[in-house]
Amino acid sequence: MSAVKTRPRTTAPEGPPPVPERIGPLIALHHGLQLAWRSVLKIKANPEEVLGLMLQPIMFVTLFVFVFGQAMMGDWQTYRDFLMPGVIAQSVIFATMGTGFSLSQDVEKGIFDRFRSLPIARSGPLIGAILGDLARYAITVVMVLLVGLAIGFRPEGGPIGVLVAGGLILLFAFALCWMSAFVGMIVRTPMAVQSFAMILLFPLTFGSSSFVAPGDMPGWLAPIAMNNPVTHVVDAMRALMLGGDAAGPMIWTLVWTVLITAIFFPLAVWAYRRRT
Repeated sequence: MSAVKTRPRTTAPEGPPPVPERIGPLIALHHGLQLAWRSVLKIKANPEEVLGLMLQPIMFVTLFVFVFGQAMMGDWQTYRDFLMPGVIAQSVIFATMGTGFSLSQDVEKGIFDRFRSLPIARSGPLIGAILGDLARYAITVVMVLLVGLAIGFRPEGGPIGVLVAGGLILLFAFALCWMSAFVGMIVRTPMAVQSFAMILLFPLTFGSSSFVAPGDMPGWLAPIAMNNPVTHVVDAMRALMLGGDAAGPMIWTLVWTVLITAIFFPLAVWAYRRRT
């Protein structure tokens, strides 16, 4: 009898699925959107984070309007209307610190080691984290507006102006998140991330037109405040919400958004690859 020839059994290769040699921007964005859902689910798992985003705007609006309003503009109602766009911008900009802090925590916990074993774009986890954080910032915008409405703020720009102003600050926050992500990847501990981010964001926010018009600042500070990117964002939001010419500040805001993203997006991805 002739021996029956059998083919050798092949075993499936171990390890992660192969990653395509080149992943295009659309595929990277798709991976980022999928991972963004993970970041959004963290809101449900950690409701105290949302509580902080809700309480901080209440504190800032109450403090600046009722404590400084009379001294700044003679009556707190006038200062309230001037202040509201600035408080929205400040609250969202300060919240971007959480992006770098959260990313640094995830690296320490080894979560990104698991991401490296998946056939996804290397920028996908960063994109997902930032897009998920934008949902938190939207909550902040809504909370500040609700507090403002409760104390009598009535935006003359109507719902459209408010929506465009909210979208503009979220777009600018998207750019700042890449700067925060870069800091989160190059600084070793989450607490150090918070310290470095405060050093960067405090002068950027308070040295703008958020709380005081640049014309009322000292001569050496006024030109710096007028060319501050946060000033352009706040001036655009103020014009959209209260009425006025918003075209110039909006164009400058878009220019700053593109410029900051173009600088810090590749730096954040490079630092992420280097650290993980």
